[in-house]
This record gives sequence, structure tokens and C-alpha cells, in this order.
Amino acid sequence: MSDPVAEAQATFDRWHEAFNARDSAAMVAEMNFPHVRLTAANRFMEWATAEEFAASQDTLTPNLRAEGWHHTVNVSIEAIQAGPEKVHFALRESRRREDDTEYEGFDTFWIFTKIDGRWGLQFRSSFLSTPGQGLGPDGSKAI
Repeated sequence: MSDPVAEAQATFDRWHEAFNARDSAAMVAEMNFPHVRLTAANRFMEWATAEEFAASQDTLTPNLRAEGWHHTVNVSIEAIQAGPEKVHFALRESRRREDDTEYEGFDTFWIFTKIDGRWGLQFRSSFLSTPGQGLGPDGSKAI
């Protein structure tokens, strides 16, 4: 018998490691598409394909570096709802500088789905307020 929470958590762990390594191919390997994000400003962002998400990382990485980002630490993760093909996690994340000091901590809610037998991150909603949220310079990714 499988454990959906453990499987979704393992998917999160791999995605988080890839995010810190800025490895877009490894990130999309842990995602399901379309992928949707609700920003702190209540704007929806949607990536229809893995290729579209990976390309967006070319904008995000310099934005992260410009704000002083070195890595993100997961402070806490709790499964708040779970079923055989969907898990909801409440998380606390911390963006850190190279000296490991936090410059922004934020709460976020993520949904992992199991599609065709594979777990992937499919939805995120966060209270992240820094500029490196993944929007293009003109906010063009928001829908």
C-alpha cells in the first residue's frame, strides 16, 4: 500500500533541491502541468507546459540573485489534507542570503497531484512579497 503523503513529500524534497540548484529540468521533472501559482498580490500565473515553466526560470534566476538570494530553506511542511491522488501541504519557507541570514520568510500552500502514476507539484499559493516572484519585468506572466 502506498503512502500519498510520503510520496508527495519526497517529490517536494526533490523539487526544493532542484530549485536551490537552479536546475529547471529537475524542477519540471517533479511537476504536473498545467502548473498554477497564486501570488501574494492575488494574481494567477499559469504555465501550460514544462518547457514554458523552464523558460521562465531564465527570468527568475537573475531576479533572485538581484534580491540577494542564495538559497531557500524549508522551515516546516505539514500535510493538511491527503487522498490517494492529491496532497495539500502548508509550508513555511525562508529565503536566505549566502551567510544563511533570512531576508524573507513566508507561508505558502502547495498541492501535489498524482497523474498517470506520477506525483508532481501542480499548484502553489504564497505570501511571498519580494520582487523575484517569477513575473517578467512587466508582470506579463500573470493572468
